[in-house]
Amino acid sequence: MNNLTTQQFEPMISADGRDGNARKAEQLRQQVNETIANTPVFDLHTHLFAPEFGALNLYGIDELLNYHYLIAEFFRYSDLTPEDFWKLEKTRQSDLIWQTLFVENTPLSEATRGVVSVLNSLGLDTRAANLREAREFFSAQKPADYIEKVLKMSRVSDIVMTNDPLDEDEIAVWNGDEKIDSRFHAALRLDRLLNGWAEAVPLMQKQNYRVSKNIDAGTITETRRFLDDWIAKMKPLYLGVSLPDDFLYPEDSGRGKLIKEAVLPVCREHGISLSLMIGVRRRINPALKLAGDGLGRANVSVVSRICQENPDVKFLVTFLSRENQHELCVVARKFSNLMPFGCWWFLNNSSIITEITRERFELLGTSFIPQHSDARVFDQLVYKWSHSRRLIADALFDSYVNLLHDGRHVTRQEIERDAERLFSENFRNWVGLK
Repeated sequence: MNNLTTQQFEPMISADGRDGNARKAEQLRQQVNETIANTPVFDLHTHLFAPEFGALNLYGIDELLNYHYLIAEFFRYSDLTPEDFWKLEKTRQSDLIWQTLFVENTPLSEATRGVVSVLNSLGLDTRAANLREAREFFSAQKPADYIEKVLKMSRVSDIVMTNDPLDEDEIAVWNGDEKIDSRFHAALRLDRLLNGWAEAVPLMQKQNYRVSKNIDAGTITETRRFLDDWIAKMKPLYLGVSLPDDFLYPEDSGRGKLIKEAVLPVCREHGISLSLMIGVRRRINPALKLAGDGLGRANVSVVSRICQENPDVKFLVTFLSRENQHELCVVARKFSNLMPFGCWWFLNNSSIITEITRERFELLGTSFIPQHSDARVFDQLVYKWSHSRRLIADALFDSYVNLLHDGRHVTRQEIERDAERLFSENFRNWVGLK
């Protein structure tokens, strides 16, 4: 709660229909802007890591520029082949991306504007001919101090990581003695388990779980034991998985069997939410590697079915396709165990965030989570949240104005309450975090 006095506003339209004082609207606009700008965020989905994870914690200009959004955009302008690009050192790759997207072309895309926003916030030249100044700045930063700086600038109080229990680098940290920064929370990621079972089996066997490629009763029991053990170790706020656009529920497949007989029972027994991120098409252009993923329109009815069949399990749900958003809102109105969240990946663009957020206010009130950063590089928190805050503030202000026109004023206290719900409390309550 920020330290601002509560102040009521009279309706902008009086009882006899005459326009109220425009200054009232200006004051409301200011209150909304200030509140949204200053309310701390619980960032519920990122690919960031706590300092204790060492080299997995990425920051700096070369990481910012080698973000897969920018790599894909680079190839829109460059004649360099992907094969030749991947042979280059990372610094040379980022030099090329900077020269191509920021020097030779105007950085108009959301991803390029994000880099500009970060550099500007740090007092660095956004029109520099090369990366010398930026590299000198980042090389001078102490990791722990820089993390504090970014968290303060972005007004992020808590971060949820994406944690893979089959990744050897992460396993080493979880099995170590070092206490993980309490602001960084785990999310147990199931992608390799559910979408790549054949590759997951030997990795689980290496951890002494007696699983086989044939998903029989014994394998289901061992998979549940695997999840139980990792929940005890990580204490994740939720289990999560990204799924393709053709995902079905129920599904006659190994993935469907694992979800129905292992994942959902574990969620039920532990009282832990399952996050479904649906709509990705992996490697539609394999030459671009991570930058080569795409999206597809999914079947939202899978969510209504899974919510209906599992009323005692809570689901966090987001879709990658814009076309799925309205139906998701409608389904959320019917199932109290469904929480829509964020504008994921290709939806993280100003025009689309604006549309989706307004649609959610109109259909769900404040009973949703408007955004997560999905950040992979620590510095991205600065621009992803500054951009999203502005758009959320615009949508919230217009909702309040419509309410005022309909005859009800809002107070500073109500604005603060709504902002806290959207940015933190809705998620905290959903995952049972006090």
